[in-house]
Amino acid sequence: MSRMLPGTRALRTFEAAGRHLNFTRAADEVGLTPAAVSYQIKEIEDQLGLVLFTRTSRSIQLTPAGAVVFEAAVQALETLQRAVGRARRMARGAQQLRVSLSPRFATNWLLPRLSQFRAANPTIELTFDISDEVRDFDADDVDIAIRFGSGRYAQTRSERLFEAVIAPVCSPKLIAASGRPKTPRDLFAQTLCHVECYTEGMLWPNWRMWMAAAGIDDFDDSRCVAFTDTSHVVEAVIDGGAVGLVDLAMIRNELAEGRLVQLFDIGVSVAEDYAYHLVYPESSGQDPRVLAFCDWMLGEVGQGAKPAAIASVAAG
Repeated sequence: MSRMLPGTRALRTFEAAGRHLNFTRAADEVGLTPAAVSYQIKEIEDQLGLVLFTRTSRSIQLTPAGAVVFEAAVQALETLQRAVGRARRMARGAQQLRVSLSPRFATNWLLPRLSQFRAANPTIELTFDISDEVRDFDADDVDIAIRFGSGRYAQTRSERLFEAVIAPVCSPKLIAASGRPKTPRDLFAQTLCHVECYTEGMLWPNWRMWMAAAGIDDFDDSRCVAFTDTSHVVEAVIDGGAVGLVDLAMIRNELAEGRLVQLFDIGVSVAEDYAYHLVYPESSGQDPRVLAFCDWMLGEVGQGAKPAAIASVAAG
């Protein structure tokens, strides 16, 4: 009599445990308690009649049999995920185009222009995957993505849109309270905030880099406030208590409405080759929906205003 094989949920728990070699970290990933993960692994072992892990008081390790099953589990889960992604794309219908993009790009760049796209392409229905995570075109239900980076991704085509220009901004309330800074050194008296993150290994521009681009080499950045998300920087600046370094293209609405004011015509880019790109699979190169979206996006970018001055800084 053949043994019953573990279900998908159990395989996912086993794969997480085998990858982390730690039941606590696996439990955090799959949303269970460590005790529940341990119990589920024991159930799988009983189902298969195999010992998959050797356990000590301090660590777990895959047994030789466990390593074989782990490799098969990884392949099975990947195959199933890719199949589900293809099935979802088929179920959406031929007129839908699903776009993956970050929340900030969606809110501040694409959504204000959405009515123009719909007017120009009435037969295409756009849907969105709003996430900062990089999606897998083979596995995820996504047709095209807007990504910030080098634009070099395996088995994809990439269209450069525009680079990120990071510049200082403040609120009108701060200018009303303390006057508009006349030189970059005037910013020393302000609370300065920025985003602290890496993109494909490149450091996002911070105040030390911007001050260097402005010709200041004695800046003390120890009192700068770092956030992990651009929206937090924008909130701090709009509240009136800080000057923030932000990507100008992502605050277009705030600048146009006067809620934010750009200070100085000095901008810093992440690196020469880094920019926002349209990315889609090579296999979709003749997809009329993808081509229509690319043509429209590139047309919109071509109509946009270019920043006054850019000092490119490569950060590592």
